[in-house]
Amino acid sequence: MAYTTARSDQPWKAKAARTFRHAADRELRADPAGDTLPVKRWALVNPWDAPKDGKQRITGGGWRVLRK
Repeated sequence: MAYTTARSDQPWKAKAARTFRHAADRELRADPAGDTLPVKRWALVNPWDAPKDGKQRITGGGWRVLRK
């Protein structure tokens, strides 16, 4: 059972991978040794911005609906 309203992460993941590839390409052109390459995709994009990260809007209930 999924706790999300998004149908798929695929478009977001594709955009994140594209962002990573472009940044890596820019760094390789600037520094051919590759000393400043980003190591992980999460260095450039925030995984909490993905559509299926579990965010959902809770209306009503106040503090009673919050969990630790």
